[in-house]
Amino acid sequence: MSELLYPPDPAPLLAVKAVRGNSEILPIIDASGLVTGRSTRRACHTHPDLLHPVVHLHIIDPYDNIYLQKRSSTKDLFPGRWDTAVGGHVTYGESLHEALFRESGEELAFFDFNPVFLEDYIWRSPNESEMVNIFATITDRDIDPDNDEVEEGRWWTRAEIAEAMGKDVFTPQFEQEYKRIEDRLFVLL
Repeated sequence: MSELLYPPDPAPLLAVKAVRGNSEILPIIDASGLVTGRSTRRACHTHPDLLHPVVHLHIIDPYDNIYLQKRSSTKDLFPGRWDTAVGGHVTYGESLHEALFRESGEELAFFDFNPVFLEDYIWRSPNESEMVNIFATITDRDIDPDNDEVEEGRWWTRAEIAEAMGKDVFTPQFEQEYKRIEDRLFVLL
């Protein structure tokens, strides 16, 4: 999917329960990116029939390394595991690029980059369904993670990643996604 297609009027609100402190509204989409509804983040994470878009950014350097973030220990899913440099939900009304730059700014204070769209795929778990939109970029700049969003971050070599695969170091989604795009990711260099 190259972009979301929003209806001219706000889409209907689906599967919403009033939840204190959870006002983030996400678009609900079909597999083509057509927005068919909207719902709270909490509802999206408890109804696997609510497909919602997310963005992932893989950051590589000119030396064949990839930057990864360690998920905060306060995260509900896979706390303390290493994951994609940037990942986050698209909020209702945002484009994929707006969400990508917002998330990269929030997590890494990383704003000045040229994202390349690689592909999208649907990730399903027992609790949710996400349309993952994968982007990549190249940089040789230092990256400074926001410690409220990310526990830490560092550059990994391809050999280090290969050695840690399947050992509960990474999130399952990162492992699946990395295997899917590794060959194309490093062609960008």
